[in-house]
Amino acid sequence: MDTIIQTQDLTRQFGGLVAVNGVNFSVKRGEVRGLIGPNGSGKTTLINLISGVYEPTSGKVFFNGEDISGWAPNRVAQKGIIRTFQIPRLFSSMTLLENMLIPRFSDFTLDYLKQRPAAERRAQELLEMAGIAHLRDHQSKVLSGGQKALPQMARGFMDEGISVFLLDEPFAGVNIVVKDTIMDLINKMSAEGVTFILVSHEMASIRQMCQKVTVLAEGSIIIEGTMSEIVANQQVIDAYLGGGA
Repeated sequence: MDTIIQTQDLTRQFGGLVAVNGVNFSVKRGEVRGLIGPNGSGKTTLINLISGVYEPTSGKVFFNGEDISGWAPNRVAQKGIIRTFQIPRLFSSMTLLENMLIPRFSDFTLDYLKQRPAAERRAQELLEMAGIAHLRDHQSKVLSGGQKALPQMARGFMDEGISVFLLDEPFAGVNIVVKDTIMDLINKMSAEGVTFILVSHEMASIRQMCQKVTVLAEGSIIIEGTMSEIVANQQVIDAYLGGGA
């Protein structure tokens, strides 16, 4: 597998706080990589830097060898790097189907009337995979907080050019049925070649989904390896039990 995402001495400061500190991070094409660490360790900041939400203070981000450092989020997304947020962001007064169609028609050069039937078929397929197709014509506000994680994730696959999916705490606040559905979606789309970077505090899910895990503490990578290697590492134990930021 070749490298699809790579960072080089990536740093982000907020005033005197160094949230990400000289991180050198790489992910191979087709991987499902776990990204863990105690609260405040820099996980979401790293995701925000890769997806263009934040600009680096210094250092670089590469996608397929191309320097995308500081690109605007829409430009990053057009490259095929899609993300979710810890709090699902849906348009509450729009139906699930309408929410699903938004990414497909964010490019206003598309012929909407000509391409809508195919887009609706894809949306229906993804809603069925997520187990919520029966709600496609309901406003998204009828969903519970946990259920909203499903269309947020499924919507990412409406982008035909998706290469990398950055998932920020996809299992937070969801029940076991939703969690299993999300895991099934990751497995299905990973088999089709999509690369995942999975930020989560759900260690059982990380162990099940990820062959390799990166651990952050105080903005720096302290170890990478399998979950078995990581849970036995003293630096990791100290970071979690010793109050590592």
